[in-house]
Amino acid sequence: MCVSHMFCRMSKLLVALSGGVDSAVAALLLKQQGHEVHAAYMRTWMNEEGGKLLGECPWEEDVTYARGVAEKLGIPFRVLDLVRDYRERIVEYLVEGYRRGVTPNPDVMCNREMKFGVFLRQALAEGFDGVATGHYARRRDNPDGSSDVLEGLDPNKDQTYFLALLRQEQVQRAHFPIGHLLKPQVRELARDAALPNAVRKDSQGICFLGKVNINEFLALYIPDKPGAIVNAEGKTLGKHRGLHRYTIGQRRGIDVPSNTDNEHYVVVAKDFETNTLCVAFDHPGTPGLYADTARVRNLSWLNAPVTAAWDLPVRVRYRDKATYAHFAPDGAGGAALLFRETQRGLATGQVLAIYDGETLLGGGIFE
Repeated sequence: MCVSHMFCRMSKLLVALSGGVDSAVAALLLKQQGHEVHAAYMRTWMNEEGGKLLGECPWEEDVTYARGVAEKLGIPFRVLDLVRDYRERIVEYLVEGYRRGVTPNPDVMCNREMKFGVFLRQALAEGFDGVATGHYARRRDNPDGSSDVLEGLDPNKDQTYFLALLRQEQVQRAHFPIGHLLKPQVRELARDAALPNAVRKDSQGICFLGKVNINEFLALYIPDKPGAIVNAEGKTLGKHRGLHRYTIGQRRGIDVPSNTDNEHYVVVAKDFETNTLCVAFDHPGTPGLYADTARVRNLSWLNAPVTAAWDLPVRVRYRDKATYAHFAPDGAGGAALLFRETQRGLATGQVLAIYDGETLLGGGIFE
């Protein structure tokens, strides 16, 4: 049985260098282990169309750092033009999701469709054995020939949530060299190797938007459609700019003042038929905000599917701790969930990650 940072054989691997320290150290470790390592930077929609439209173009700095890392390590480096693929697979998915009133997760889709989709397929076509990234996750190769994804050992950085929709054929070609490390150890390795981005700050935000605000981006595609903001009794409290700008559980940006007890309104529902935004005070048990049950669809499994009812740990958001739920598959690619602890702000379209201990089993989409 092998874990991803200690491969059983030498491989020819293409590393996705982002310009950040995590992918840089991933490349460093692979080379130290004796693998044939090449590197590539994925040029995306944000680098071209998005940057021109929104006035943000951080990709040139990212490429400079990525190229500097490759030169320091003495490995081949290139820039891959994946602009069209990003636009078709990620940008359109995001826009259409918000247009339909759901809350999509582009980072999860970016991993399934791009890094371990288009990028992996191109690598395989060129004779590489697989691809490597700077994800805080681990791969375990099993005696039966299958592979599992395990949580990263750094509890503050584990990124398996974003890998929840990968498929077995993708997992078997994916390598996560830093999954056994803590973030400070990654920084230390980068400093010891004198990598140019050893102290560079981590990037924030959606995978292809960078520093751009999501509402600035959506304004390019979805026109505002103002409507009423109402409470549970139907009383109008204000006016919203467009339902696509809000998600369940949102508190900031509603522009409805709190009451004298300093209670703040949060979004509990969006009614597209009447174009109204429903808000309420954030109290335990508030209808639309707190729920003990949910349904998911489009289930995807990294290895063997779960076909029988089972109590499993799940994550409803990246930063949320795992919570147990009774998971009951419906036999049609969906499942019903009964949570042990009441959940807040479950949004249609978001991703549920499903675990068995530290093993990531798969995921689905809230409906």
